[in-house]
Amino acid sequence: MSKFPSTPVALAHASGLRRRDFLAAGAGFAASSLLPGLAFAQGSWPDKPIRILAAQAPGSSNDATARALADYLSTKLGVAVVVENKPGGVGMIAAEALVRAPADGYTLMMTLHSQPAQAPALLKRLPINPDKDIVPIAAIGVGSVPAVVHKDFPAKTIQEVIAYAKTKPVNVGNYAVGSGWQLMLDQLAKDTGAQFNVVNYKGTGAMLMDLYGGQIDMGAGSLAGVGGGIKQGSVRPVVIAIGPASSRLPGIPTWKEAGFHGSAYENLTECNMLFAKAGTPSVILERLAQLVISSYKESDRIKSVRENLGDEEPALTGNELRAYIDRTWPVYRNLTKAMGLLAN
Repeated sequence: MSKFPSTPVALAHASGLRRRDFLAAGAGFAASSLLPGLAFAQGSWPDKPIRILAAQAPGSSNDATARALADYLSTKLGVAVVVENKPGGVGMIAAEALVRAPADGYTLMMTLHSQPAQAPALLKRLPINPDKDIVPIAAIGVGSVPAVVHKDFPAKTIQEVIAYAKTKPVNVGNYAVGSGWQLMLDQLAKDTGAQFNVVNYKGTGAMLMDLYGGQIDMGAGSLAGVGGGIKQGSVRPVVIAIGPASSRLPGIPTWKEAGFHGSAYENLTECNMLFAKAGTPSVILERLAQLVISSYKESDRIKSVRENLGDEEPALTGNELRAYIDRTWPVYRNLTKAMGLLAN
């Protein structure tokens, strides 16, 4: 597992800059002659529109987050920031477009962090190397993702779901092949002997339609997706499948609180992650990371998206972001490989 750079010196190495030149620039030497890329970033970036490639379809939390951030960046940087949706290929369609662009901070990517983690396991052929060709800037949470059952399903807790599934298979909707939810279900079946018939969908919307209609028994989705169904009584939550406990779902436990431990339950978390092409000047990466952090306090659109998702966690940047990736990506890859999953 590669370790992504986060400190200014480490980022200088990632950008192809020599450490002594980076330090010299910081000390006030002639950066324009030693570090043309850095001088450009400091003096003129940005001076033209910026693209954010959203790796999910319009209407997704990824798309909403990308557009809210684009609006804030445009205001703060004084240039147009446009979002282009490039869904599909486990996020690699957007990632390949990012890598084909110059490493100058004018093309960025917003993707679910699990996608570059799993792409090497899910795809027979990779168009890029997620460990080397792209560099993370910041992680924006997707809030809590509850597992919910249909209103008529005879279980009110995850323990009751498991007890039922030991006697009769439970039909469970899965919003994407290889999702953290699917990996958790596989581990849960191994740990408890529960029987789950996993039904794969292309997105949460179609899955929720079948769940609300009673065609399947159980599913999982963001609060933005399932919150309405919970409020209306169409479904009820039984456990927080991904993310922390939510103040909007009092009394609904996380896996840990429900008594389940291990990497599959603790490290298959999810977030929207902002990436740049490897080699992008460190000052641009750091500026963007700072803007993501400040957007949490200053952007009404970011606040609205986070509230809709039930996201109550701080943004991750720097060393915290690197530690998060190093902890979670290997778990995603190893469990995906163990299941022998392949994307269509």
